[in-house]
Amino acid sequence: MLYHLLYFLRDPFSWLNVFRYQTFRSMLAFLFAFAFVLLLQPLFIAWLKARGVKGQPVRNEIIESHIKKEGVPTLGGLLVALGIIFATFLFADLTNKFIWLSSLVLSGFAFLGFVDDWAKIAKQNYTGVSESGKIITQITITLAALLFLYFSEFSLDLRFPFLKEFALPLGVLFLFFAGFVIIGSSNAVNFTDGLDGLAIGPVITVCATYGIFAYLTGNKSYAEYLGLSYVAGVGELAIVLAAAIGAGLGFLWYNSFPAQVFMGDTGSLSLGALIGFAAVAVKQEILLVVCGGIFVLEAISVILQRYYLKYKQHGFFKMAPIHHHFELLGWPEQKIVVRAWIVSIVLAIISLTTLKLR
Repeated sequence: MLYHLLYFLRDPFSWLNVFRYQTFRSMLAFLFAFAFVLLLQPLFIAWLKARGVKGQPVRNEIIESHIKKEGVPTLGGLLVALGIIFATFLFADLTNKFIWLSSLVLSGFAFLGFVDDWAKIAKQNYTGVSESGKIITQITITLAALLFLYFSEFSLDLRFPFLKEFALPLGVLFLFFAGFVIIGSSNAVNFTDGLDGLAIGPVITVCATYGIFAYLTGNKSYAEYLGLSYVAGVGELAIVLAAAIGAGLGFLWYNSFPAQVFMGDTGSLSLGALIGFAAVAVKQEILLVVCGGIFVLEAISVILQRYYLKYKQHGFFKMAPIHHHFELLGWPEQKIVVRAWIVSIVLAIISLTTLKLR
């Protein structure tokens, strides 16, 4: 809204022309979201404690060192999601379809996560919304966004890194494939959110990577030069992703070891869905396997563990998700988290090199 007001005044005040640049508005969105979360998070934590809102209970089978985490507030992701939405509505072009669709996905998954978190707090157990209830809600939100893309001027081709000319037309299969990307990304980030700062670090690096792709893909000249699939208007997503980076850093201030607040499903489900939607919007779905490698590894570890426990009667890992496996191997929590950040940064750089290797 602020963007539209200031851009409208650009004729009498020529210096306001700067607001037409996505890079400038991305920086403003970053700073606003960062300040929003950084300043309000401690007030929110104090508000929860003052009203006797208990934190999420620790699972019975959890590692002994995690017992001290019991009672830590778990709704921190709510302010992260709100910070992104407010920054987006202030500095993004509200006539852009990608802004509304990304906001729908983010807020829809945040609401689902909030209901799940609140149920766990109210019941004081580790079971919130049922798995079937979660997946049905996720499919509904995702399908609403993808159907809009499907019936609009949006390419339904699947692009591959390193293959400049090749594109696989998906047709109606786009709904299934893109839905899998968004829902899979959402749940993969949710699996990763188990140690202080573990999930939000890779979320920041992945958002930064896709923010760059969004800006380049939305610019016809850059897209053609780099061999990207040009998507008109998708550059505005860079503002949303910049806001996610700022909100994530503001949250990390309080989520770093020892955490004062957890993001909960409110944050992990919504941020993961936003990343998945961004990957679909910029036509870089396959690249998410590399860029979001930490999330992929966490999700695969859960799938393998469940398969082995069901059919082999023993676990493939000492415990899943895999970050708990490393803890049981004797790795300190901080070492696991920092190493995950390092790997995530390296994977982000590898993903960006594909811009010149097409």
